[in-house]
Amino acid sequence: MVTLEPLRADHADALLVFERENRAYFARTVPDRGDAFFTPAGFAARLQALLEEQHACVCRFHVVLGEEGELIGRVNLMDLADGGAELGYRVGEQAAGRGVATAAVAQVCRLAATDYGLTSLTARTTLDNPASMRVLTRNGFAWVENTPVGGQPGVRYVRRSLDASPDSP
Repeated sequence: MVTLEPLRADHADALLVFERENRAYFARTVPDRGDAFFTPAGFAARLQALLEEQHACVCRFHVVLGEEGELIGRVNLMDLADGGAELGYRVGEQAAGRGVATAAVAQVCRLAATDYGLTSLTARTTLDNPASMRVLTRNGFAWVENTPVGGQPGVRYVRRSLDASPDSP
């Protein structure tokens, strides 16, 4: 079982450790965040900016916690506007392949509808990330178009009717 928590300032230390430990793993399928992000000052500045966006209700950021309360992933809703947002997520290498991303995305889809008042979500992934494609389709997202993601070939998905479960018509 995984738990989502809204991103808070007190997640900073665990989140920086998570990002550093998984940097090479994430860079295999998504563009790297750059060296400055992984420095204490760079990370603190980025975290502060994220918290400000969240406070302004422009974005909703979440950490994913494992059964023992350890930080194992992130799932975010960005650019909230007109009842929609863009979904982004990442799960650490040690938690990959265990259904964590699927469960976290399902939880954030419920939150998007019930707590944030959203009616649709979009998501993008690179073509060389079939695991992410499975997470999206298992959560009711449908392919919309091929589109570049960070300069790499990718796919854009959408999920409408967030008030229904992914298995509902």
